Amino acid sequence: MATVLTVEKGPGIPDSLLLQLREHLVNREISGGIALLDANARLLNNLDASQPNAAALVGAVAQWVDVGYRGPELVEQLLARFPKSQRGRLAVSDYVHLRMAEGLLALLRDLPDYALPHFEQVLFLQDETEDRVVIAIANYWNARCHRKKGEYDIALKRAAAGSDQAMKLGFPRMAAVIRVLESWLHFQKGNVLEAQRILDQAENDLRSTDDDMTLGNIYSAHGRIIRRQGHYKQALQFFNRAIEHFRKRNPQHRNLARSLANVAYVQRLIAGQIRQRLDAATRKRRVKESSKSAASAKNAVSRPDTTRLDTARLDTKGDREQYEELRKQAFANLDHAEQIYRYHNHHHGIGNIFENRGLLYLDSGELDLAAEQAAQCYAAAKEQHDNIVMTRARLLQCKVEQAQLDEEIEDDTRTWEHIQAARDYARDAVEAAGRTQNMRLRARALIWRGLAACHPSINDADDARHCLEQASALMKSAQDEDVWSELQVLKQKLTSRGSIDQKLRAWSRGVTEGKSFQALADEFAELVIPRVWEREGKKIARVAKVLKISPKKVRKILTQAGKTKR
Repeated sequence: MATVLTVEKGPGIPDSLLLQLREHLVNREISGGIALLDANARLLNNLDASQPNAAALVGAVAQWVDVGYRGPELVEQLLARFPKSQRGRLAVSDYVHLRMAEGLLALLRDLPDYALPHFEQVLFLQDETEDRVVIAIANYWNARCHRKKGEYDIALKRAAAGSDQAMKLGFPRMAAVIRVLESWLHFQKGNVLEAQRILDQAENDLRSTDDDMTLGNIYSAHGRIIRRQGHYKQALQFFNRAIEHFRKRNPQHRNLARSLANVAYVQRLIAGQIRQRLDAATRKRRVKESSKSAASAKNAVSRPDTTRLDTARLDTKGDREQYEELRKQAFANLDHAEQIYRYHNHHHGIGNIFENRGLLYLDSGELDLAAEQAAQCYAAAKEQHDNIVMTRARLLQCKVEQAQLDEEIEDDTRTWEHIQAARDYARDAVEAAGRTQNMRLRARALIWRGLAACHPSINDADDARHCLEQASALMKSAQDEDVWSELQVLKQKLTSRGSIDQKLRAWSRGVTEGKSFQALADEFAELVIPRVWEREGKKIARVAKVLKISPKKVRKILTQAGKTKR
């Protein structure tokens, strides 16, 4: 076991301490670095701005706080030793370290707009400093700011610059940490295969380390990717692995709260599947009971066979218990996550909790509670100009208003108020999502705006079709079962409202809306092929033979129409 360097209080911070901290960091030897910092706690407590290397030590501590050492308050305490009025007289190298620490403090407090200028200034001065590791980290932290703002293109560019620089310096494990962020950005942009490839490589590079924060991030990313593909139980396994790693390093870390919220979201989705199964069983049982009642009335002597019915009721009881337990666990996980987020005053995370709790209430028909959570979610997001959370809040409010329509079915005035409110919320969601590069979020906002436009009280088929086309374009390369299902609902509503006849009439009049012939041909194929498929007994080979096209083309069109699984 390596000897931990302990530095007594003296005139300066030795280069050897900074060098050891740097080596532990780039090699992802987290326990070694934390032990070194703990051994020199007295040095941190007595730090003076006039000491040589004092600013460099503050910069180093900031880097270690980011990987799980203590908390942001330590960085704040150390920065307080350097009055801002005196920072202008510092050497460039010292100034850069303090700007990095200031930027990280803002980033950890979920203030990316305040953090970005610090990192931009460091990158502007990169030719004036010899510390290339700091420049690599500045690119990485800069990328994280842009990711939080939903600006994925610039985030990907900065992250790539950081990982490339780390590789050139000979630090592959440091590069792997940055590439985890690259993977997530590729996924958000719809490049799922590339995202998984990068993530697998990063995991391979870091598996032998004790970098629990990054390993937790890797398993969390795996979980979110496969969750969107509809593999909920596998997603839970990855999230639980992430939670184990986060708890090892820091039981109050924000990333632990994020994984707890992810687990709650998946528990809600699984509970929703069970609820659908319960509803189907209830409908089936009512049909059977009705049929047996009719048969008994005709023949009073016959005795109904209750064996299967009793078994079905037992199965239903088990499902109901599992449903209630999952919801109970989901609420508990959200409460735990909220405690951690409030400890850090992390508005994005708190907004996420409000949204998830609101969705749970919405699922159970507790619409007033769902509306209350949605309003709190929007307030938390608006205060910090968080377009991503603002969009989610408005979407939840839109869903609540549409759910209210069932409550006011006999009141035309209230129906109009609810659908108008739903449409306004959806329009706000489209506007907020449009300020980000989150394709999934933009597609969802467009889908719900289209669904509101389809309501008989609105009957704006043109707006609904416009939303459908834009959402379809955004979702072409994305693998997301939840959003794909919502897209099919909008498509079916438009189809059921006679949009096909409207399209054919428009084409017969030569109205093409500026679309190319190929685009019109593709739309026509999407109208015709599903109907031929139905007539031909749902046999792809028969459709291909009748229409003289490839089975691959038929399968693709049926998938786009939601007739077959993706």
